[in-house]
Amino acid sequence: MKYNIKYFRYFYVLLINFLKSMRKSYFFLVSKMKFTYLTLLFSSVLYSQSPGNVIRSSQNFWQNVQFGGGFGLNINSQFTEVNLAPGAIYRFNPKAAAGIGLQGSFVSNEGEYSSAIYGLSAISLINPIDNFQISFEIEQLRVNRTLVMIGGPNKTDNFWNTGLFLGGGYGSDNVVVGIRYNLLFKETDFIYSSAMMPFIRVYF
Repeated sequence: MKYNIKYFRYFYVLLINFLKSMRKSYFFLVSKMKFTYLTLLFSSVLYSQSPGNVIRSSQNFWQNVQFGGGFGLNINSQFTEVNLAPGAIYRFNPKAAAGIGLQGSFVSNEGEYSSAIYGLSAISLINPIDNFQISFEIEQLRVNRTLVMIGGPNKTDNFWNTGLFLGGGYGSDNVVVGIRYNLLFKETDFIYSSAMMPFIRVYF
């Protein structure tokens, strides 16, 4: 247990530094976002078919489907962000999985704005080593946003927004705790309070 905590701390610092460096590629990622996610998804499928990873075809499809989802929470004295994402994944093997889900979020930044967000998502999961999981997520979301206007009526608008998340976590096969980073985050959008959000992901 002592060594597990040590490795988790090391992984956390490494992940934060990596995600910050990825932020510099923002404009390239916007233009190539769909291609990038499809490539990652295809790669996870190929990885799942590598020798030693193939699940016997005689198994029933639904035996490889897991239900669950993720929960994210980010709170401080100024803002509150809650994310709930029920979904299902198909596990190609113990190392790779992919699936779809629903997304629902509420974001409130005191005295500035609030957002109710809902939509669909797709996710790819890769476990390169035991207890370590890498995730790639793309979300297409409807945003209902209210901006607080000082000295006048609040401004309300509705629009679509796309998120592309790279994440990493530590845990067992069914429960993973980690952090994810929105590569398309723009503070001026007033949608999310931060590009980074801790999460708990559970599938059974």
